[in-house]
Amino acid sequence: MSHDLYLAAKAAMAKAYAPYSKFPVGAAIRTEDGRIFAGANIEVASFPEGWCAETTALGHYIMGGGGRIVEIAVIAERMAKCTPCGGCRQRLAEFAGPEAKLYLCDETGVAETVTMGDMLPYGFRGDTWT
Repeated sequence: MSHDLYLAAKAAMAKAYAPYSKFPVGAAIRTEDGRIFAGANIEVASFPEGWCAETTALGHYIMGGGGRIVEIAVIAERMAKCTPCGGCRQRLAEFAGPEAKLYLCDETGVAETVTMGDMLPYGFRGDTWT
């Protein structure tokens, strides 16, 4: 992983809006053509209506034209190696294949590397309907 993906996730985390949980999270996605899309978690007073950093990053990714996701970095201020929640794993799996690298980060950089297939081995696939 290039250090720039980690830095994008960390910069996004700094913009998190987490006044209730005090648990800022940042995520960054890299597409096959090298573009990076980042996002932070956003909370609102009406739980559970906020959304995760990965969801914000995916929104930027879709609005930026999408593409094949090859790398994802996630960082949380108060938890080393924070993994995407179950819902975000499924959202990411919609656009990233099982071979996509998922970097679990801490305050110094990448702490562990796994694949999306490791994180969601039996993810629901809509393409099986046809």
